[in-house]
Amino acid sequence: MFITARFDDREFRPLSIAVLAVSDTRTLETDTSGALLISMLEADGHRCAGRSVVPDDVQAIRAAVQAWVADPQVDVVLTTGGTGFSGRDVTPEAIEPLFNKRMDGFSVLFHQYSATKIGTSSIQSRATAGLIGETFVFCLPGSRGACRDAWEGILRDQLDYRHKPCNFVEVMPRLAER
Repeated sequence: MFITARFDDREFRPLSIAVLAVSDTRTLETDTSGALLISMLEADGHRCAGRSVVPDDVQAIRAAVQAWVADPQVDVVLTTGGTGFSGRDVTPEAIEPLFNKRMDGFSVLFHQYSATKIGTSSIQSRATAGLIGETFVFCLPGSRGACRDAWEGILRDQLDYRHKPCNFVEVMPRLAER
């Protein structure tokens, strides 16, 4: 259903990617979704720029993401958790106001891909993404399956310079243009 193309006429460019788990119950030791994301991004040749766990708290989420966005060595931030509908799920509320540019297509594509795996239950996610300054930020659900779907179905290709017809890596040098 989803078409991907890679051409080996370009050299792979590893990115520095930070991973933030948003949870009131997980720790670094029990955060299996964050660990999975790191495992996948490193297996694909990228570097983990940092990893943290914060509670479901708007200010804590913002502070962690903004610290990585302020670091010129961090290219991408992935958050996992807090995108559902419970009263404690506040990741979109914390992050979306920070977006300079919102990436509506990510949510659409994530839901399309996720629906092929879990059917209509995909509607229970408020996955979102956008650009904060010159850093891409993707807010993923907290389940391992959703993180795997986002990485394998979307992010692996869009964060790979070799992917054609286009990808985020080739846009990165132009993000500061005004």
